[in-house]
Amino acid sequence: MQKKFKRTTVTSALPYANGPVHIGHLAGVYVPADIYVRYLRLKGEDVLFIGGSDEHGVPITIKAKKEGLTPQDIVDRYHNIIKNSFKEFGISFDVYSRTTSKTHHEVASQIFKTIYDKGGFVEKTSEQYYDEEAKQFLADRYITGECPHCHNQEAYGDQCEKCGTSLSPLELINPKSAISGSKPVLKETKHWYLPLDKYENWLREWILEGHKEWKTNVYGQCKSWLDMGLQPRAVSRDLDWGIPLPIENAEGKVLYVWFDAPIGYISNTKELLPNDWEKWWKSEDTRLLHFIGKDNIVFHCIVFPTMLKAEGSYILPDNVPANEFLNLEGDKISTSRNWAVWLNEYLIDFPGKQDVLRYVLTANAPETKDNDFTWKDFQARNNNELVAIYGNFVNRTLVLTQKYFEGKIPACGELTEYDSTTLKEFASIKKSVEDLLDVFKFRDAQKEAMNLARIGNKYLADTEPWKLAKTDMKRVETIIYLALQITANLSIAFEPFLPFSSEKLRNLLNMDSFNWNELGRTDLLKTGESVSQPELLFDKIEDDAIEAQIQRLLNIKQQNALNNFKPAEVKQQVSFDDFGKLDIRVGTILECIKVPKADKLLQFKIDDGMGGRTIVSGIAKYYPNPEVLVGKQVCFIANFESRKLKGVESQGMILSAEDADGRLVVVSPSDIVRSGVSVC
Repeated sequence: MQKKFKRTTVTSALPYANGPVHIGHLAGVYVPADIYVRYLRLKGEDVLFIGGSDEHGVPITIKAKKEGLTPQDIVDRYHNIIKNSFKEFGISFDVYSRTTSKTHHEVASQIFKTIYDKGGFVEKTSEQYYDEEAKQFLADRYITGECPHCHNQEAYGDQCEKCGTSLSPLELINPKSAISGSKPVLKETKHWYLPLDKYENWLREWILEGHKEWKTNVYGQCKSWLDMGLQPRAVSRDLDWGIPLPIENAEGKVLYVWFDAPIGYISNTKELLPNDWEKWWKSEDTRLLHFIGKDNIVFHCIVFPTMLKAEGSYILPDNVPANEFLNLEGDKISTSRNWAVWLNEYLIDFPGKQDVLRYVLTANAPETKDNDFTWKDFQARNNNELVAIYGNFVNRTLVLTQKYFEGKIPACGELTEYDSTTLKEFASIKKSVEDLLDVFKFRDAQKEAMNLARIGNKYLADTEPWKLAKTDMKRVETIIYLALQITANLSIAFEPFLPFSSEKLRNLLNMDSFNWNELGRTDLLKTGESVSQPELLFDKIEDDAIEAQIQRLLNIKQQNALNNFKPAEVKQQVSFDDFGKLDIRVGTILECIKVPKADKLLQFKIDDGMGGRTIVSGIAKYYPNPEVLVGKQVCFIANFESRKLKGVESQGMILSAEDADGRLVVVSPSDIVRSGVSVC
C-alpha cells in the first residue's frame, strides 16, 4: 500500500556555475521537474521546489585563473545568468540560491561536524601530487601528462578527453603541474572519507528491495554500482576554494564539492524558510524527490542518502526520476566544445517562444534512452503541432464565436450522439494525463494533452458549423459552446507543460480561476460571458531563423576542427634540386565532370595556357556538384607523368589540401593570375 504524504519536497540538480544552462540540462532535469511541480500545485498539493547554483570545485578555480579573475567573480557572473534565464523560461522555483551563501556554509559545516562527531568518517593518509613551485597540492584537473592508453600528450589527471578513459594522476606518463608547468612530486596528505562500503548492505535493502518502482535506468545503475562493491570516498580535498573543514588540524582543506553541493538543497530551503524548514527535510510525512540527469544517479541514490543516513535526522528520497542525455544534431552536447544551445541565447534569438522550447524538449525527453534535438524537428513540431493543431483549433473556435455570437458564449442545446461521444472522449483525457504524470512519463502525458486539441479539431471539422449557420443556428450554438469548453480545458491540461500560452489562453477566455480537478468539465465557461478578440497562440517559425541556428552550429564545428587540428609529421627532407624538378603551374578549370563508373574520380579540362589538358583527380566525394568548380583557378603539377585512370588519360596532378572538416579542397592562388604561369 502506497504511503500517504502531506507535502512534497522537489529538488533539481544544482547547475555548475562555470557556464550557462543548455538544452541538455533543461530536457534532463529542469523542464520535467517544473512540469511535475506545476501539476502538484494545480492539484492543490503542498509542494516546495528547490533550486540553486553549485559554486565550489576545481573547474571554477581553473576558469578563474585562465581569465585572471577570482572564483567568486566567476560564480557571481554565471549564477546571475542562470537564475535570470530560469526565471524568464518559467522554471518556477520557490527558491533559487547558491552554495557560496552564508547559510549554506553553516548547514554544510554542521552536517559534516555531526557525522564527524559520531565517528562516521575514516581518516586516511595517502600520497598525492604536490607542486613545489606553487606550494600546493594539485587537484586531478591541475595535473596533465601523456595518456597511457592513446598517448594524448594533454590528458588530465582524472580523464583523457581524447579517448574518454577515466584516469588517476598516478597513471599519467610524464605528469606536470598545470599551474607552474613543473614536474610535481608525491607528498603525504591527510583526508577524511565517507565509508560507503559500511552502508552497502543497508543500501541493497533500501534500494534493491525497497524501491523496485524506480525507473529502470536508475535502478539498474544503482544495482551495477552495488554489485561492483562500494569503496570509501574522500569528503575533503586540498584547495583554497570551498567550505573549510570545521575541525582542528585541517588547515588548507575544504569539503569536496560532491559532499557540499547536495546539501545546497537543504540550506536553500532553510534560507527560504528559516523557521519552518525542518518539516520539508525531517518529517516522515514529507515525500522527497530528486530530479537529475543520469550522470548524477550515483550521487543522489547512493552517496547523498548515505550522508543523510550517517547524519541521522533527515528523510531519504522517495524517488529519483533521472533522465538520460539529450544530444544535439546527432552529436553529444559539450560545453568545452561550445556544442550546445544555451538557454540565455535562445531567449534572445526566439523572444516569447519559451513554450515552444518547453514543448519540443518534452516531446523529445530522454526518459528511457538518449535522444536527439535538431533545429528542423524544433521547427516542424512548432509549425505542425503547436500552430497547426493546438493553435489552429483555438483560433478557429474564437473566430467563430466572434463571427456568429459577437464574442459571447452561446447556450448549449440538445446533444447529439456525436456530441456525447466527443465529450466522453475528451473527459477521459484528465485521467490519462494524470496517470502518466504520476509516474513521471512527461513525454506521453504531453501527447495526451495534445490529443485534446486533436479531438477539438476533429469535432469542428466533422460538425462544420460554418455550413450549418445558413440553416440551423441552434445547432451552431451547441457546437461552439462545446468547442469553447474544450478550449478552456486545454488551458488547464497544458498549464504544467506550456505555462505562458496557457495563461494567454485563459486571458482570451476571461477565465479568472482554474485548477486540475476542473479538467474534463463542460461548464468551465458560462453562457452569456464574453471572450476576447482572437489572437494567435503560436506563430510559424520561418526557414531563415532555423538556417541561422544551423549555420551557427556549423561555424562552431569548423572552429573546433581548426582548434584541434594538428599538422602531420614532416616527411623526410628533400634537396632543393629535387623540389626544383616539380613544375607547379596555375590553370583555370574549363569543365569538370564525374568519371563514369568511378565514384571517387573527377575529370577536369584545364586551360593551362598551352592549349589545354585533361587531369583526373580522386576528390569526387568532396565535390558532389563538380560544376561549381568551373571557372576556378587551381594549382597543378604540369610535369607529372601521364597515366590512364578508368580509361581516361590524366596529364598531371591537381594539388589539394585538407580543410578543418577533413575535406579535401583544391589549392587555388589567392589572386587571379594568367593560366599557365609557374608557382615559385
